[in-house]
Amino acid sequence: MKKKRHKKIVELINQFDIETQEELADKLRAEGFEVTQATVSRDIRELKLSKVSSERGHQKYAVVGTDSALGDKYIRVLSEGMIGMSSAQSILVVKTVSGMAMAVAAALDAMNLQEIVGTIAGDDTIMLAIRTPEDAQIVMDKVNELI
Repeated sequence: MKKKRHKKIVELINQFDIETQEELADKLRAEGFEVTQATVSRDIRELKLSKVSSERGHQKYAVVGTDSALGDKYIRVLSEGMIGMSSAQSILVVKTVSGMAMAVAAALDAMNLQEIVGTIAGDDTIMLAIRTPEDAQIVMDKVNELI
């Protein structure tokens, strides 16, 4: 049950700008989970959630790595492994240094972006299925901001 709840928490914070433990608890209850404030607090600690600035300028919960919002290793993999990105409607194609596509795809997956439906990696190319063409631009902007 805990794993299921943790998975739902990650889904919820990726889908909504959740600012408080109470708001998270309410959303979990709406999803059928019986939780207390203490349970939510413990889950936040175990998932290593942190508060980050939202696009609206408020604070929201987000999954964080050990060192930063994505983790220094993943950011380094993205910046050193990526050559470029281009979109074709709701498909994003990422070119990488030869042999780096799997590592870059893992870093992109670790971003937990709700706009990304799936990732396929080859040797030097990654294809990302994105929900909408507008979301493809959002993903490109977020990745470019990191690197």
